[in-house]
Amino acid sequence: MRKRTLAVAGAVLLALAAGAGLAVTGSAGGGAGSPTPAAAVPATAPIERRDLVDTKTLDGALTYADERQVASHASGTVTWVPEEGAVIRRGRPLLRVDRRPVVLMYGSLPLYRPLYWGVSDGPDVTQLERNLKALGYGDDLTVDDHFSRATHLAVLKWQEDRGLPETGRVDAAQVVFLPGAARVAEAKVAVGDRITPGRPALTVTGTDRVVRVSLDTGYQHLVKKGDKVTVELPGGERVRGTISSVGTVARTVGRDEEDGETVIDVEITLSRRPKTRLDRAPVEVELVSERVRNVLTVPIEALLALREGGFGVEVVEGGATRVVPVRIGAFGGGRVQIEGPGLREGMRVGVPES
Repeated sequence: MRKRTLAVAGAVLLALAAGAGLAVTGSAGGGAGSPTPAAAVPATAPIERRDLVDTKTLDGALTYADERQVASHASGTVTWVPEEGAVIRRGRPLLRVDRRPVVLMYGSLPLYRPLYWGVSDGPDVTQLERNLKALGYGDDLTVDDHFSRATHLAVLKWQEDRGLPETGRVDAAQVVFLPGAARVAEAKVAVGDRITPGRPALTVTGTDRVVRVSLDTGYQHLVKKGDKVTVELPGGERVRGTISSVGTVARTVGRDEEDGETVIDVEITLSRRPKTRLDRAPVEVELVSERVRNVLTVPIEALLALREGGFGVEVVEGGATRVVPVRIGAFGGGRVQIEGPGLREGMRVGVPES
């Protein structure tokens, strides 16, 4: 994958000297700017006025949002566990204990108390009734915060269909509430295991794909929530993304705290679902590290390292050339911002012949 990073003069000098044949020159014909015959110039490129955007490329991983642990409140022997990667939707079992299902329902509240006819009103009752209605139980059921006789009858019918004891009472051994459909990332138990209340049973995620980056804190200034980025996926697919969260707590990754790297967590949401189904697939995230507008630019390979220090460009005019010292600025897209005496848009400068 192609990487472009924020450049500084020393880095450009090394890169060009190693890979692009950087010329080192002194005063041509007795002084900078003195004309010499142009026969030695193999090729030229124009000085262009344009915007420059430099990017920083970071390593990341394509994964799934909202990872969490699911603990079972059932007690007994595990008799069925879903496969990793399976997506469990409302009304379907997350696992089975003693052949009885622990069913997924949608909601933001955990099932923190048993629900039954006579229990006090509350939002957890509303949540249960909303799910019963969505699953087709209780034509006469009113979705509110009151556990009514209609709610009781709907629960009995649901329990009968699911093979659960028909008690009219719903508790955390029967139901787990999660915000939406759950993708199984890892099974913490296997068929035949004994399970007790509170033991982690599954690691699940949502079904939305996100990219996570462990960002070196030295680059923290380059990211903020809402910034647009480009993500390059395995196989070369490129997807636009938006930074959805930037961590505020630093952590150390590596063998130990002394040799480790201090990072913060950055999460990126994607504008569309990627084609790949791989989880934790390596990706590259391209973000803007610098942007300048309406500046004079030349190809990076047009730079000359001057013997007296600094950089210059070889201006080609008619049948002669002259070396003009320049101050360099931003980099981006293979070009560099320059400022120098007498330089203007449309002039041509010498570049190595490809």
